[in-house]
Amino acid sequence: MSPLRFLTAGESHGRGLVGILEGIPAGLALEAAFINAQLERRQGGHGRGGRMKIEKDEAEIVSGVRRGKTLGSPISLLVWNRDWKNWSEAMRVEPGGDEKLKSVKVPRPGHADYVGGVKYGHSDLRNVLERASARETAMRVAVGSVARKFLLEFGVHVASRVVSIGAAEDDADAEKTPVERLNEAADASPVRCLGKKAEREMVAAIDAAKAAGDTVGGVFEVRTSGLPVGLGSYAQWDRRLEGELAKALLSLNAIKGVELGDGFAAAKRPGSQVHDELFWSKDKTHAVRKTNRSGGIDGGITTGETLVLRAAMKPISTLMKPLRSINIETKEEVAAHVERSDYCAVPAAAVIGESLVALVLADAFLAKFGGDSIQEVRAHYESSRRR
Repeated sequence: MSPLRFLTAGESHGRGLVGILEGIPAGLALEAAFINAQLERRQGGHGRGGRMKIEKDEAEIVSGVRRGKTLGSPISLLVWNRDWKNWSEAMRVEPGGDEKLKSVKVPRPGHADYVGGVKYGHSDLRNVLERASARETAMRVAVGSVARKFLLEFGVHVASRVVSIGAAEDDADAEKTPVERLNEAADASPVRCLGKKAEREMVAAIDAAKAAGDTVGGVFEVRTSGLPVGLGSYAQWDRRLEGELAKALLSLNAIKGVELGDGFAAAKRPGSQVHDELFWSKDKTHAVRKTNRSGGIDGGITTGETLVLRAAMKPISTLMKPLRSINIETKEEVAAHVERSDYCAVPAAAVIGESLVALVLADAFLAKFGGDSIQEVRAHYESSRRR
């Protein structure tokens, strides 16, 4: 069983989102303000829709923390939906009321609407889209922020940037920006990229999609520094760290592809241009690399180099100029359902990706250096470093 596990619950227009995170050791300094700063970052980015003008996501720590320190028991979090006041009747929990209120009979191509309705036997697709919505990721950012705080205790920094939106690509060299300063640089841009020319092109691509009633996707990159050698394992297929990282990122709404290091580009090159050569450090105590094409993992195990992951996000399924679809009740062929939505959420997805990566890495860190308190984990970590 993994040392760290979490659950989330809640619907997009329900009363709120709930999260439970189990496995964080006792003694970690934690305040809601730290979590809320990450929730605020998730709400930003050019191309977001009207929902973000309503919500002001703030987490309440309900349990697992006393006087600013974790207790070692499960941490439970709440994020209330401000929009609930407008949906309290349509999303009522108790029986009764108008069942046709806000009901959905027409699925959106590319969304979970139709397949979810078939799977769970729902005749009102509202029952699907409320949970399938990316609104749920607010809670994943909240629980991931706790994992981020744990990693920071050991000098591990997780950050992200947007690599491309549509055909607009950022050719800025992220290697020149230390990971601990990367978010500061990316957050200064409305699309979270590093290059100013690329920023203008990305904003233009989003504006063009919006004007056309369309949406646009892109690619983001998550970078992590300060990781020790040895997280993950080659010993069994489900212990290879890149597998867990890919699973976490692919679990994010609209993500269709994940790569590590040079990823798909490496498949086009000879091995001599792909693998990272090894050299001795000056004191000949450990190996060093002059390149990081592997992205920080060899054979399922961290190398100690910067972990570099990229994820490809498809365009959002809700189009203001909808595609063709079907009415599951009348059997007519009609225009797809239109739900309030974003035009581009790649900048926000990058922030969410940070939290998902943090959760996986915190779990792997605890698997190797585990303990019931921060002091115990630190002792194990320092002992391993000395060895």
